Amino acid sequence: MPTPLLVLDVVGLTADLLTHMPRLRAACGHDARLDPVLPAVTCSVQATLLTGALPTEHGIVGNGWYFRDLGEVMLWRQHHALMGGEKVWQAARAAHPGYTVANICWWYAMGADVDWTITPRPIYRADGRKDPDCYTFPPELHDELPEFPLFSYWGPGAGIVSSAWICKAAEHVMATRNPDLTLVYVPHLDYDLQRFGPSSPQAIAAAVELDAVLGPLLDAGAARGASIVALSEYAITEVSKPVHVNRLLRSAGLLNVHTQDGMEYLDPWTSRAFAVADHQVAHVYVRDPADIAAVAKLLADLPGVAEVLDTVGKAEYGLGHERAGELVVVADPDAWFTYYYWLDDAHAPDFATHVEIHRKPGYDPAELLFDPAGPGAAKARAGKALLKKKLGMRYRMNVIGLDAGADAVRGSHGRLPDGERDSPVLLSSAALDTDRLAATDVKALLLRLAGLES
Repeated sequence: MPTPLLVLDVVGLTADLLTHMPRLRAACGHDARLDPVLPAVTCSVQATLLTGALPTEHGIVGNGWYFRDLGEVMLWRQHHALMGGEKVWQAARAAHPGYTVANICWWYAMGADVDWTITPRPIYRADGRKDPDCYTFPPELHDELPEFPLFSYWGPGAGIVSSAWICKAAEHVMATRNPDLTLVYVPHLDYDLQRFGPSSPQAIAAAVELDAVLGPLLDAGAARGASIVALSEYAITEVSKPVHVNRLLRSAGLLNVHTQDGMEYLDPWTSRAFAVADHQVAHVYVRDPADIAAVAKLLADLPGVAEVLDTVGKAEYGLGHERAGELVVVADPDAWFTYYYWLDDAHAPDFATHVEIHRKPGYDPAELLFDPAGPGAAKARAGKALLKKKLGMRYRMNVIGLDAGADAVRGSHGRLPDGERDSPVLLSSAALDTDRLAATDVKALLLRLAGLES
């Protein structure tokens, strides 16, 4: 029989933060530096951890990309079919038919060939309201769980409540289903490290808080005789400089917008070039190959840009996939990329001041903060909106800052680490035969720990 595995994706975990997490350290006494892939963002790294492949093969070039066949920028899709490559559980089943798997909030979960799935999935009401909920497979699992705390999972209210819910859900699945492999995504460190920076007092407090929440789950794994692996997709590093790639492209006459009700929307169909910003990496889509060299030169001269990768550069980093932009830009260590494309806030789209991860054509860490230009007023608007929600009325949660929000962000990730302190880690309850692993090595490690290596 295979050895049970409990794999915790403790987002943002580093060696420095681990010093404040004695329960996790005690449960997983062996550690190694983990080298992520480019971009070092959730969806890309998770796909590599599960498949042992680079984005060139599995196709997850970021948390989202420009879907050329649809003419739309889309982030945070959930369908498992987007991820190519052989998954770790598929390899395990080849060695041990009947191998069972529970996916608790790892990405691309919906439609995956696993036995049990829990993943965030709000209810989008016909009148425009968004209510907290999750998707489960099989469906009867849904009613065994309390309501998913969506507004603690992302947004200005993101905090420990969501990670505690996820850990409790994992404990429940292990106790009632006994999976061979349990994958658990634990996001708590992602929040205050981006809000305040990885060396802030808030970051240390978050590590202490999370360690207490992880304790019962670690105990439950040990009681089952499971090998426990805790790892992170990336390390969050200090930043202070938002870089507005799309505003540069617009000012150069390369990016077009269309207007509705005085608001400007990115027009990818007619733009000669535009960027899909994703933390410290951005995919730049260039419609005419004749423009690529000029766009690359323009980007290389933008302060805050460290590298501009063309076809050769993308291939060197394992990003040579058709979903990638014609160019990929990587930020300086203290910089990150906004999605902003408007030149006047008076013409920003209304979703810009909301938590709208599916409508924004790029990642927006300002969603973690109440508008710094007026946090008191933003919180008052949030309170009024919540009252309307409780009364069953439509509401607007317009609490996110624009440039002031971007300026307040203190942590980011996405570029490859500059050194050991900027690297994620992998911890194991079982002995490791190395002090450094590539993300592409994790699949083989898990199979070995399960006793199923080929």
